[in-house]
Amino acid sequence: MSVVDMPRVSECTVAGCSYNHDGCHAFAVTVGQDHHCATFVPLDVKGGLSKVVSQVGACQRTSCAFNKDLECSAESIRVGGAGTDTANCLTYTEA
Repeated sequence: MSVVDMPRVSECTVAGCSYNHDGCHAFAVTVGQDHHCATFVPLDVKGGLSKVVSQVGACQRTSCAFNKDLECSAESIRVGGAGTDTANCLTYTEA
């Protein structure tokens, strides 16, 4: 069995996400079909793990150049957005 290291979330600038406090504290994020971060949770309560290097768990955006068999092949990704109701994968690149 081979071990695959998934890309880490190198940056998240979405202030309204419960997993973002001085960086992403989710164990893994899912990038949805519209390149939104599907792990985005807009709550006042902060959550996630206290010590974690967040990574990409899955990528549903098949039109991204980094999507290989629904897995992300980028070295790392950046998450950001405008406002508190969206979180986008800023590393998304059209294939």
